[in-house]
Amino acid sequence: MSRPVSLPSPTDNTHPSTENAGPLRAMLLMAGSCLPVLGAVLIAPVLPKMQEHFAAVPGAKTLVPVVLTIPALALALLAPFAGVIVDRLGRIRLLVWATLLYALLGTAPLWLDSLEAIVFSRALVGVTEAAIMTCCTTLIGDYYSGRVRDRYLALQTMCASVSATAFFVIGGAAGSAGWRAPFWIYAIGLLLAPAMAAVLSKPRPENAAAPEEPAAEKKQFPVRRLAGICTLTVFGAMVFYTVPVEMSYLLDGLGVKSTGIIGLATAIASLATVAGSVVFAKLAGNPAGRLPLVFALCAAGFVVIALASSPVVVIAGAVLNCLGTGMLLPSLLTIAMSRLGYADRGRGTGLWTAAFFAGEFICPLVLLALESATGGLARAVGILGLASALTAGGLLLGSRRPAAQLGEAV
Repeated sequence: MSRPVSLPSPTDNTHPSTENAGPLRAMLLMAGSCLPVLGAVLIAPVLPKMQEHFAAVPGAKTLVPVVLTIPALALALLAPFAGVIVDRLGRIRLLVWATLLYALLGTAPLWLDSLEAIVFSRALVGVTEAAIMTCCTTLIGDYYSGRVRDRYLALQTMCASVSATAFFVIGGAAGSAGWRAPFWIYAIGLLLAPAMAAVLSKPRPENAAAPEEPAAEKKQFPVRRLAGICTLTVFGAMVFYTVPVEMSYLLDGLGVKSTGIIGLATAIASLATVAGSVVFAKLAGNPAGRLPLVFALCAAGFVVIALASSPVVVIAGAVLNCLGTGMLLPSLLTIAMSRLGYADRGRGTGLWTAAFFAGEFICPLVLLALESATGGLARAVGILGLASALTAGGLLLGSRRPAAQLGEAV
C-alpha cells in the first residue's frame, strides 16, 4: 500500500542524493510553483474597482481584463524559450533572478498610473512566471525519480489548487482597501528569492535520475517524443480550467446570485481537485495507462453539468469533473517528465508548460465560441464533455498497444 502524500525524505528516492533532496527544498519549489497561480487569480476580485478607476481611459473595458489574462499568454508564448535558457544558464540562477523580478514587476501597479504601463508590466510578469514555473518543475525532475517524483508532481497540483482558492479569498479581502492593495502580495518573491539561493543546490547530472538514452538520441532534442503529450496537454488544460473559469456563470444561469454561495461552490470544486491529486499519488502503475479512465471521469462530470437543472447538480458534476482533473494534470506532467533526460529537461519542461498555459488561455475563448454556436454555456460544456469522452476512447484504443509503444502514442 502506498503512503499518503507527504514531503518524502531523500531516502525515498531510488537514486538518493542527500545534497539535492530534502523537505525544505521541496517546499520552496512548491511555493515557487504557486507564484504563477497567484498571478492568475489574485486580482480577479478587484477588476470591477480597477475598471471604475480607469473608466475615462479609452479602451479600458478591454484593457482591464487583459491585466488579468496577459501573464498567462506571455507564459504560454515564452515558456519554451525559458526552457532553453534553463538548460544553458542553469536552473538555480535563473529561478532566483526570475523570482526577484517577479516581485518587482508584480508590485509595479502600486505606483504606475498609466493603464497601458500596467498592462505592459503584467506582460513582463508573465515572462518571469514562465521562467519560475519551468525552473521549479525542471528541478523536481532533477532532484527526484520514480514514485517520489510522481508524488511531488501530484503535490505540485495540490498546492496550485489550494493556493488558487486561497489567493482568490486574499485578493478579495485585500481589495477592500482599494484595487491596488492586492498587488502588495507579489512582494513575497523578495522573501522566496534569497531562500532559494541559500537552500537550493545545483543538481548533478549523475544524481538527476535521468533516464538512460542511446548515444544517438543524446545529440538532439526529443521533439517527437513530446509532440503527442504536449498536444494532449493543450486539451487537458482546457478540461482542467473549465470548471474554475465557468462555475460562476453556470450557477448564475440557474439563478444563483450570491457571491458567497458561488465562492463556496468554487472552493468545493478546488477541494475535489486536491482529492484527485491525492488519489493519483497513491496509485501505482503507469500514468499513461490510467489516462482513458481519467478523461472519462472528466467527461462524466461535464455531462452532469450540461444536464443539470439545479445548482446542487451543477456542483455535483463539478466535483466529479475536478476529481478527474486532479489526476489529469500530474498524469500528463509525469508522462512528459519520464521522456526527458537531464540535458534537455529544461527545454522539455518549457514546452510542456507552454502547452498547458496555452490551453488555459484559449479555454474561455473556445467555450465562448461553443456557447455562441449552441446557444448556451451548459451545452458548450456538454460538447467539451463529448470531446473528453472521445479522447478517452482514443486513448483506450491506444492502450491496447504494447506498453513500449503506448508511451509514444500519447
